Amino acid sequence: MAGHDYDLGVLGGGSAGLTLTSGAAQLGAKVLLIEKEPNLGGDCLHYGCVPSKTLIKSASVYHLMKTSARFGLPHVTPPPVDYAQVVERIKGVIAAIQKHDSVERFCALGAQVRFGQARFVDEHTVELEGERISARSWLIATGSSPALPPVPGLAETPHLTNKDIFYLERLPSSMIILGGGPIAMEMAQAFQRLGCKVSVVQRSGQVLSKEDQDMADLVMAALQGEGVTFYLNAKLESAREADGRPALIFRDGQGQRVELGAEALLVALGRRANLEGLGLEDIGVAYDAKGLKLDQRLRTSHKHIYGAGDVTGGHQFTHAAGYEGGVVLANALLRLPRKADYTWLPWCTFTEPGLASVGMNEKAAQAAGLEYTVWSEEFAANDRALAEGAGAGRLKLVLDKSERPLGVQIMGPHAGELINEWVAVLGGGVKLSTLAGLMHPYPTLGEINKKVAGDVMAPKLFSSLVKKGLKFFFHTKGRACHPPRQG
Repeated sequence: MAGHDYDLGVLGGGSAGLTLTSGAAQLGAKVLLIEKEPNLGGDCLHYGCVPSKTLIKSASVYHLMKTSARFGLPHVTPPPVDYAQVVERIKGVIAAIQKHDSVERFCALGAQVRFGQARFVDEHTVELEGERISARSWLIATGSSPALPPVPGLAETPHLTNKDIFYLERLPSSMIILGGGPIAMEMAQAFQRLGCKVSVVQRSGQVLSKEDQDMADLVMAALQGEGVTFYLNAKLESAREADGRPALIFRDGQGQRVELGAEALLVALGRRANLEGLGLEDIGVAYDAKGLKLDQRLRTSHKHIYGAGDVTGGHQFTHAAGYEGGVVLANALLRLPRKADYTWLPWCTFTEPGLASVGMNEKAAQAAGLEYTVWSEEFAANDRALAEGAGAGRLKLVLDKSERPLGVQIMGPHAGELINEWVAVLGGGVKLSTLAGLMHPYPTLGEINKKVAGDVMAPKLFSSLVKKGLKFFFHTKGRACHPPRQG
C-alpha cells in the first residue's frame, strides 16, 4: 500500500470522475485525474447537456418571437436564424462553465490532472505516455460515444452525431433524425423551431419508449403541432448518399417503402462504453457490450477498481454519474459499504412541454407485476399554466395498493423543475398528507403537486363516515343547496 504513487486514480474527467476527484482531494487523499481529451468536463459539457440546453433555449426564444400573437402581442416575422451566432453562444456558455472544470481549480483542491490515453499494465498501475503510475484504488469513468446501428450503408452515408450537431457552420434546411429518445426529441423540436424541416424515424411504435405511451404521445403531439413529421414502426433497410444528400430507406408502419432524403442526417440512437484501449482484458476486469460488470457498490471484478457514469451501461445521465461518483467516494476512500440505489432516480426530456419522471411509471409497475392505481391532474386546471398559455399536459402519480407512491411523471411546462419537489418528497419519505397540507404560493405551476396529493387524500377526508361523525358529535345540518333535477 505504501508503495503506490497515489491513494486514488481516476480515468475520465466527466461528471463521475470530477465528483470523485473533488471529494477525495478535499478529504486529504492524493488523487490523480487522467483525461484523454484536451479539456475536462466530459461529453456533458462539450457535446451533451450544456450545448443541447443552450441550443434549446435559443430555439425557444425564436419560437416565442414567431408566435407572439398567441400572447396578445403584435405578430412578428423575425429574419432567418444565423446558426453561426447560435454556435458562438453555445461556445460562450461552455467556456463559462469550463472555468469550474479547469486544471487550476482541481489543482487548488489538491488533485493532479494529466492528459493522455492511459492503459492498465497491472491491476494497480497504468501507463501514461511511457510513464508507469500506480494507485491504491482506481475509478474507470471514461464515458461513452455514439454508436451506429447496423444499417447497411449508414457508416458510409454522411451523418451527424452529438459530437458535431452543436458546431455546424450553418443551419440545414432539412434534417432526418434517426431515433426517438430524449436527445432525438429535444433536437427535433429545437431545429424545427430554428427553421429546419425535421423528420423523425423511429423503429418502435412510440417515441420515448421508456415512458408510458400516453405521456410520450403528448410530447409527440406537441412536436407535430410545430411541424415535425414522424415515421413510427419504421423497418430500416439501408442508408445512402443521393445527389450529395443523405437518405434513409425503410418500410413505414403501413409497410410502404419510403426513401427519405434531407440535407442532414442526425443519428441519435445507440451508445457504446469507452473501454477500448484501457487494457482491461489484460488485468481481468470483466465487461460486455453494454459496459463494465459491477456489483452494487460499483466495484469491478477487482474490488479496488470501480466504474461510474456511462461505462456502467446503466443510467446514462449526468446526475446519475455524479451520484455514482459519490458512491465510489464512500467505498474507495471512506471504506463505507455504500450501495448504489436508483429507486428515486429522476430523468427529464427537455422539450416544451417537457417530460420528467422519478421512480416507477405505469410501464415499470406492470413489468414488476405490481398492483397500482393512477391519480392524474391536468395542467389545463392550473391557473398559472393557463396564464402562460401552457395548459397542455398532465401529472401522473402512481401508487401501490397501500397507496404509497411508486413514482411520478410530469408532462407539462417546466416539468424538469417541478419534478424536483417529488424527488425530495419521495426520497425523503414525506407523506402525501404532509404535501397536501403545505402552502404553495399562488399562482404557480408547483401547485399541481399539492393538488394531486390533495386529490388522493380527499376521499378519506370527505368520506361519508367523517360526515356522519361530524353530524353525530357536532350536529351539522348537511347540504345547504341541492342542484335542480335534470329532465
